[in-house]
Amino acid sequence: MERFPRTATNIIAAITGLAWVLTALAGYSAQAAYVLGFIPLRVTAAVPTLNAVPVFLTPLTATLAHAGLVHLGFNLLILVWCGAQVERVLGVGGLVALYLVGAYAAAGAQWAMDPHGATPMIGASGAISAVMGAFALSFGRAKAFTSNLRVNRWINVLWLMVAWVVLQVMMTWLAGGEGYLLATPAHIGGFAAGLLLQRPLLLWRYRKA
Repeated sequence: MERFPRTATNIIAAITGLAWVLTALAGYSAQAAYVLGFIPLRVTAAVPTLNAVPVFLTPLTATLAHAGLVHLGFNLLILVWCGAQVERVLGVGGLVALYLVGAYAAAGAQWAMDPHGATPMIGASGAISAVMGAFALSFGRAKAFTSNLRVNRWINVLWLMVAWVVLQVMMTWLAGGEGYLLATPAHIGGFAAGLLLQRPLLLWRYRKA
């Protein structure tokens, strides 16, 4: 039995964790947010930056930067728990596609809400939200509101989206009271991507069945 199964979920988690450890050991934790993070203003206007990665890559590199060990640990816990189950359903390619698209959807939502924002968005929670969206659809039980399965599925998607938005608003309010800043639009954008991609990725995996 493998001590560390080589699944896409575990590999993503390992790369993310290793990136944070190396950054911390090198003493670049403070700079990492501006070098790797997604800054909406960089998309909106030409902003001079020092040693920052190209802006089109920052939705991905932002997933490698975290504010601290607690931030990293919580994200990896959710990723490993939900990602392993989603990978069983959608396969390696589906999980990787979901994560990558989720990262860009999260950045897009964050930019749409604050295109002139200069605060870097860091962390993998936007991409992980996409995995959570797919997880919710894959393992949740949709209620039979109508006799049409397709209509029931879209009602379920809408319900999950509304519930997620309400949860994110509540978490933002609680975090704000404690002095923390959450990338709420990114979480919502990522989750929406997961809801929308789950079915197409599932059909693609079993297209020859």
